[in-house]
Amino acid sequence: MRDAVIVEAVRTPIGKGKPNGTLAHVHPVELLAHTLRSLVERSGIDPALIDDVIGGTVDQVGEQAMNTTRYAVLSAGFPDTVPATTVDRQCGSSQQAVHFAAQGVQSGAYDIVVACGVESMSRVPMWSNVPAGKDPFGPGVAERYPEGLVPQGVSAELIAAKWGISRERMDAFAVSSHQKAAAAWNNGLFDAEVAPLEGVTRDECVRPASTTEILAGLKPAYYDPAFGERFPQIDWSVTAGNASPINDGASAVLIMSSETADRLGLRPIARLHSFAVTGSDPVLMLTGVIPATDKVLRKAGLTIDDIDLFEVNEAFSSVVLSWQQETGADLAKVNVHGGAIALGHPLGASGTRLTTTLVHAMRARGARYALQTMCEAGGLANAMVLEAV
Repeated sequence: MRDAVIVEAVRTPIGKGKPNGTLAHVHPVELLAHTLRSLVERSGIDPALIDDVIGGTVDQVGEQAMNTTRYAVLSAGFPDTVPATTVDRQCGSSQQAVHFAAQGVQSGAYDIVVACGVESMSRVPMWSNVPAGKDPFGPGVAERYPEGLVPQGVSAELIAAKWGISRERMDAFAVSSHQKAAAAWNNGLFDAEVAPLEGVTRDECVRPASTTEILAGLKPAYYDPAFGERFPQIDWSVTAGNASPINDGASAVLIMSSETADRLGLRPIARLHSFAVTGSDPVLMLTGVIPATDKVLRKAGLTIDDIDLFEVNEAFSSVVLSWQQETGADLAKVNVHGGAIALGHPLGASGTRLTTTLVHAMRARGARYALQTMCEAGGLANAMVLEAV
């Protein structure tokens, strides 16, 4: 079986997912098209050679409906012969796009493929694809879970309670994310991965002045008396400060075989080594990163100590901290340039955003192995191992 390598990776700056956000004026198709154009310009490849473009988008409705990735390909100026599809594995949608793209290259179905993702949460708010009064789960799920499923914020609270993670630890982790992101910007570590767009050059949500004292003053974000009665173990410590914000952004990576890269004179950044996807309890929902990490390490024939860098999506502080407790990973190697709490979490773009940040960090730090994993709504998680080449 052939290998699959990443030869280029790029993202937009990330804006607040609100009407006054720096990227709120940009249509989601144009957000994604910008990364596709940037990918081609930076790599120098002829876009006509691209066999497929696989994009992730979560709320596929309104301005993100009708196969957004296809129209981004057309807006980017690619030949109309270049196909595209849009996938949804919730927050892991564009990481799943990377898996599909790499597996297609490895199998011989593709020679060159783009994995990408976009979400404009200012223009297409979360859950806007579920009309009021409609049930997206159906009667079978209701029968299986008679007490009902819960929002992600409540899942984050349940995780904090189960693993004994205090409000103070979650806030400290969040402050660290902002500090690392600010330092990365100040040291030029994002310059190679970010393609400025319409005068926007930096991520909007990074708060260098954030402190644990400031975060301690925030109220719980998900308190609900009914859930409090159902789950008395929750102490309601998840806030807007120790959770990811809502955002606008797009990202893309260019994947091909090393043989193709050599033929085109391109230098690979990393080899896509191993992949895993898992399901987990849909009430706890966000813990799938733990078994996914174990599964992908077994597939790779590696241990946690073999990994030089990790990207674990910071949907909530409690997710990363519970993962760390279970895996024993060194937190100093995790999200070294900051994570979603600081940089932002534009849902469909986050998978390839993490990949983009990770491969550039691998090159900058001389890492051999890196691991990326993401929790996803419904009790899902993707994980993959990358290897330097």
